[in-house]
Amino acid sequence: MFATRRALFSNTIKDTFLRTKHTLPELPYDYKALEPIICAEIMQLHHSKHHATYVNNLNVAEEKLKEAVAKGDVNTQIALGPAIKFNGGGHLNHSIFWCNLSPCGGKPDASLLKQIEKDFCSMEEMKKRLSESTIAVQGSGWGWLGYDQKSKSLRIATCANQDPLQATTGLIPLLGIDVWEHAYYLQYKNVRPDYVKAIFDIVNWTDVSTRFKKAAGC
Repeated sequence: MFATRRALFSNTIKDTFLRTKHTLPELPYDYKALEPIICAEIMQLHHSKHHATYVNNLNVAEEKLKEAVAKGDVNTQIALGPAIKFNGGGHLNHSIFWCNLSPCGGKPDASLLKQIEKDFCSMEEMKKRLSESTIAVQGSGWGWLGYDQKSKSLRIATCANQDPLQATTGLIPLLGIDVWEHAYYLQYKNVRPDYVKAIFDIVNWTDVSTRFKKAAGC
């Protein structure tokens, strides 16, 4: 009886861990759906190769962390921090990014537009400031429109590499623009401003508006 219970407990722990494994989310559209703004080849490589790599490496790092915690190996736990931050950030950022895009585009809903006009005076001014900040990212990184729950306002921020917005700045991510070269180079070469300008034509404002309502408690 004891052996049976122990086996069941062991299997339950194993199943629980397996269920918490991160998986590559499916895109809500075909790889070619965002053309001509983002070509199918970029989307396929970006999603099935780059994002998949972040997911796989995050799972490996978390497995090693679990083993280190079980052994009380603090040095290894600390050493795994950068890998978890980088790959975990890559997974979080891209999971938002795919939903932030849509072949249908759209416009912000009334509540988000009102907040944009309050904090930036106009939609065009917000886009201008977000574009300028994003284009100016040195090397690889992200430009973000986020929500500050303390000041109850929208803010623009940038993050280097795959640093996740909320964990590093406290802002709730609403709209992210990926400016790693693999996100645009095959199509836009080194002309990042053209890519940033074009991407606003495929922003899924319904998704951004939903994130804003959740963050603001609307």
